[in-house]
Amino acid sequence: MSADSIETSPPRWTRRTGGQNLYKTGFASASPVSSVVESVTLQPVLRVFAFVSFVSFVLIQCSACARPPESGARRVRIAIGGQNQLVYLPTTLARELGLYREEGLDVELQDHAGGAKALQALVGGSADVVCGFYDHTIQMAADQRELVAFVTMLRFPGLVLVTSPQSAATVTSISDLKGKIAGVTAAGSSTQMLLTYLLQKHGVPVDSVSVTGIGASATAVAAVESGKVDVGVMTDPALTIVQRRAPAVRVLVDLRHVEGVKQTYGTSTYPASVLYAKAEWVRANRDTASRLARAIRRTLEWMQTHSAEEIADKTPADFRGDDRALYVDALKNTMAMYSPDGIMQAEGAKAVHAVLAQSMDKVKNATIDLSKTYTNEFVR
Repeated sequence: MSADSIETSPPRWTRRTGGQNLYKTGFASASPVSSVVESVTLQPVLRVFAFVSFVSFVLIQCSACARPPESGARRVRIAIGGQNQLVYLPTTLARELGLYREEGLDVELQDHAGGAKALQALVGGSADVVCGFYDHTIQMAADQRELVAFVTMLRFPGLVLVTSPQSAATVTSISDLKGKIAGVTAAGSSTQMLLTYLLQKHGVPVDSVSVTGIGASATAVAAVESGKVDVGVMTDPALTIVQRRAPAVRVLVDLRHVEGVKQTYGTSTYPASVLYAKAEWVRANRDTASRLARAIRRTLEWMQTHSAEEIADKTPADFRGDDRALYVDALKNTMAMYSPDGIMQAEGAKAVHAVLAQSMDKVKNATIDLSKTYTNEFVR
């Protein structure tokens, strides 16, 4: 997805609280996969919506101008590309631990259907910061748009390419995906970037595979379990749910641990989830960025010294669902992916750039200064 498409796409309402309960009775009746990606654009409605949005924006700005800049907590809007995914857990856990409040922050967490939608919220101005994958900062740099990651949550991507139970016998490797249907969280998301890279690496024409958005939680589980897609790029806890309910599924690529990262990328670190923002926002709000980074770093340090059971106890109940033991298992399966200190490794940044340059012409042909796509100054 190009920067232009991000910038001009009409805004959409997003759910801003809690995650989907993946375990509730009736889950299997989730909407068909096709409904995940369908949308209807009505120009007259959008014109009215645009006017209302403009008026709201003016009112918000006037309110902000009237409020003393240093009085009370600093308000920050964070767009998350699928809040109940474990790859983004530290952002919500920091709230549950009260660390944002301790840092003098009033944080609004916005839940979006994938990293591309979260990025769209940032570009459109409805969010200040994104909790998403680092690769988006490099993609935008190729479009001459400067985004800066300022705290790193994952040292491994935590993504898993898994077959449906119906396709497990016939799809035994990436090479078998020609002519198949693959599910990603959303168009233009990091899950699609991974799929594209894997197809190219194994000599499978990208256009020979049909790609559809399946979301990241209940809809993803339904799509893979029912065989609506032949393979899906998934994260936990959705992956653990599928494996528990359909043991016949086959894992093709597992990026939750260093072994899978080395096998796939040839490196021991591949940074994924970060907090990033527009460079001008970081420059204008250095103290706020520092407080945010410190809250996330403290959360990561807390996670390193507590068990999966203790972490689950601090997670919102609607994230855990009714099967607490399953959620704990999902946490145990993914604990290795979390950064212990929030620092971006230069080797990892280079690895992400190298992968994107192989799968995206705009990155390959651009001159990108990676040092401008991230900073460690707020976490050291």
